[in-house]
Amino acid sequence: MELKTILITQARTGSTRLPGKVLMEVDGKSLLQIHLDRLKKCHKISKIIVATTENEEDQVIFDKATEWGFESYRGSESDVLDRFYQSVKDQNPDWIVRVTSDCPLIDPELVDQVVAFAQENDCDYASNGLIENYPDGQDVEVFKFSALQLAWEHAKLNSEREHVTPFIRNNSDFKDGNLFKALNFACPADFSTIRMTVDEPVDFDLIEILIHKLGTEQSWLTYTKYIIEHNLGKLNDQIIRNEGLLKSLKND
Repeated sequence: MELKTILITQARTGSTRLPGKVLMEVDGKSLLQIHLDRLKKCHKISKIIVATTENEEDQVIFDKATEWGFESYRGSESDVLDRFYQSVKDQNPDWIVRVTSDCPLIDPELVDQVVAFAQENDCDYASNGLIENYPDGQDVEVFKFSALQLAWEHAKLNSEREHVTPFIRNNSDFKDGNLFKALNFACPADFSTIRMTVDEPVDFDLIEILIHKLGTEQSWLTYTKYIIEHNLGKLNDQIIRNEGLLKSLKND
């Protein structure tokens, strides 16, 4: 029996550092559409859901996703864990994949590899970011729906509601917890200083260069090598990784 694996990507127009970033365009195509078009190439995904907020300005994300043939759901802006859970709870999935829409060049083959790794090892949670050696912007998290449900029922901290998976990671054997079995999908080398996510204007500049030079169909490694060979990291390597999560942790 084939496992039902639903990918949820969170998307909103509100962003303190770069408002409307996922709707910014390169060559007439928004970053959100580029992101979704790449994800459509995944072989291990049964369905893609765009999880946006109930804010008026995010109606456009709901409408665009629907227009492009994707399922979309609107939920809480701040309780993203609830938004995720509500978007999928009636669909009986076995596995959930979490990515974020500010990663336009997310690699579908990498997504498939992390999904296969999680399912073959039958762990509750697997990610290529427990040890952060992949470029920022290529983050993939795969977890059992049962783990998401448990997190939704028990997570209390702001950081655990705002960012979906901290409760699972914090209570996993990877962090000496005992609720979940978690595994890291290892990277062949340390590319942790490379950024392909879009949080600030310079991030967008880099993505624009990559798309103009290489198009939107390349692998994460091809983009990474291009950044290294052309010293493009200097554009944005001073930006702190996971700044949003760090802010939430401070507010707990």
